[in-house]
Amino acid sequence: MRILLLCHSFNSLSQRLFTALRDDGHTLSVELDIADNVTDEAIELFRPEVLIAPFLKRRIAEATWRRLPCLIVHPGPPGDRGPSALDWAVMRSRAHWGVTVLQATAEFDAGPVLAHAGFAMRPGTKASLYRREVTRAAVGAVREALQRLPLPPVEAPPGDDGWQPLMRQADRAIDWRRDDSETILRHLRAADGFPGVAATLFGQPAHLFDAHPAHAATRARADGLGQPGDVIARRGPGVLVRTVDGAVWIGHVRRAPAGLSGPDGLTLKLAATRAFAAECAALPEWPAPLERPADGPEADWDELRYEEFGPAAARVGWLEFAFHNGAMSTRQCERLRDTLRTLRQRPTKLLLLAGGPDFFSNGIHLHDIEAAAPEMGLMPGDCSGDSAADASWRNIHAMDDAALELLTLTDRLTIAVLRGNAGAGGCFLALAADQVWAHAGVVQNPHYKNMGNLYGSEYWTYTLPKRVGAAQAKAITQGRLPIGAAEARRIGLLDAVLGEDAAELEVLAREQALALAASPDLAERIAAKAEQRAADEAAKPLQRYRDEELQRMHRNFYGFDPSYHVARHYFVHRKPHAWTPRHLAMHR
Repeated sequence: MRILLLCHSFNSLSQRLFTALRDDGHTLSVELDIADNVTDEAIELFRPEVLIAPFLKRRIAEATWRRLPCLIVHPGPPGDRGPSALDWAVMRSRAHWGVTVLQATAEFDAGPVLAHAGFAMRPGTKASLYRREVTRAAVGAVREALQRLPLPPVEAPPGDDGWQPLMRQADRAIDWRRDDSETILRHLRAADGFPGVAATLFGQPAHLFDAHPAHAATRARADGLGQPGDVIARRGPGVLVRTVDGAVWIGHVRRAPAGLSGPDGLTLKLAATRAFAAECAALPEWPAPLERPADGPEADWDELRYEEFGPAAARVGWLEFAFHNGAMSTRQCERLRDTLRTLRQRPTKLLLLAGGPDFFSNGIHLHDIEAAAPEMGLMPGDCSGDSAADASWRNIHAMDDAALELLTLTDRLTIAVLRGNAGAGGCFLALAADQVWAHAGVVQNPHYKNMGNLYGSEYWTYTLPKRVGAAQAKAITQGRLPIGAAEARRIGLLDAVLGEDAAELEVLAREQALALAASPDLAERIAAKAEQRAADEAAKPLQRYRDEELQRMHRNFYGFDPSYHVARHYFVHRKPHAWTPRHLAMHR
């Protein structure tokens, strides 16, 4: 079929549907929901047989849905209606939720149901549930709905949710003096991604994101320190806040006072320790051990976690780096680099790099860089005279350093395990490993040009052509389209697709890693890897690849063309598009 995707933005769900339906053999084009006349023009140009709306913020015009089948993807079960479906489900601790595909009508979310799919809820954030469970269910439901066209709608189970209003800050409010940790976490999880929860931190108004429970040992240590609402310690990007029954970690915030103000009057979303740099300087640091269990009383939140498993002669290392939204600041890149250097001393045969559960990595940290832009002003604790170009330059060097540690780790095999999506420099950080494994739902964006024509680094000019060939590398980076797991496996970006989701991938990856570590030819494979790296280095040193890439990046950051700085500013401040990028709007 010819399918037009109409969406407010080309988000994770839209990209997953785009790649899945393209793999199914459909012809797709994308139009951003800018204005009704723009949608009309797209229909005239593309002549779709069906329009699918995976992410909209307003009604489809009546003239449009009367003209051709328009399928709305609603992140709620049949009967649920309204713009804050998933927010309310998380807030109310629903045990089960779902996705409904329905035909557009004059009433919001009230058209005939064409397909629906359910899933069990887990105690994750709204954003995480949307990227994983909602997206997977939506792909299945959309495929079912397309198979039904033009058949009549399905018999949907009765729903008792009905219309749910837009969730407002009054509904999300927390009271440090009264609410227990579970209530606070539930409210914060229901607002994560956007818009956050308006509360106070250090006695100042801010919107809070990226909340994590403090486990037993941390709660015991916090007992008796300060009053509910007081910030008592810091770790990585986050701060520990006392509650009436323990404590919670807050990783990221948007400050409300003047300075770094965005279009909505709030500041950029930044690590709590950066947004409140002066206040955090006086806090004690409570680090978590790198090697710690994922669950249980000894588990606790931190960005990096490492474990080893397997027999002594076939040990496997597993390194997670769960950076918020996959963005890697200079500090985070340096921490990953230093951790990789430390792990060189471990007696492992394989090192698996598992990234985070929602994103493997998305490359340099654009919010952190934007905070240094001169027009944004400086925050307490920032370096006077800094600039976004300087911050970008530091960040890309730090990303390159982390990638270099992987590329030169030649005494064992390294495997990037993509439990979540990867974009830009995050894709090429993964390619610095010997192999890349992912699950069927992973989407990669192995290109930079969408961010103001960035050239990119992370040694991609070495790793990408080596995997897919020069012609395919050029097509990937110039095409600027998302690539699903099936296509990535076909063209060589992935070495294996294991399971349907992150949970299945983790089980299968551990099993295969143990088998690989115990294989009789492993020593030969490692030796061959070291020989190949030495031969490649003799032909063209890695430093030369890096120098050539950074020469182009220097022009992006410091040159006369401001495209990168403009694109970054629009991205971090969520400014709406004035037109659909032409690489998405195939019909244009």
